[in-house]
Amino acid sequence: VQLVESGGGLVQAGGSLRLSCAASGDTICISNMGWFRQAPGKERELVADITSDDNTYYADSVKGRFTISRDNPKNTVYLQMNSLKPEDTAVYYCNANGNFCPGYVGSWGQGTQVTVSS
Repeated sequence: VQLVESGGGLVQAGGSLRLSCAASGDTICISNMGWFRQAPGKERELVADITSDDNTYYADSVKGRFTISRDNPKNTVYLQMNSLKPEDTAVYYCNANGNFCPGYVGSWGQGTQVTVSS
């Protein structure tokens, strides 16, 4: 499974961005898709996650501001980010995982930079 992200960039505080992540390859192996982020000097953290039947999880820091969604026919997951704050600045990584296929341990995208200026 390969993941390709898009949609990062520079935005002022209070602004919005929408990230996209398209999966290709053995997408039948995927159950959950999600977004992680890593700021300089910090560990990678889970931001939001969505299951194949659209159950979602959000980190407390983004609840009410970010929305994760997926388009299963397009094998694409989105992260709508509103009311962005400077502390949201990070490299955002798409992740896919699942246990439908023996030996599949998950996939990561290459990362997309999100920078929020104050």
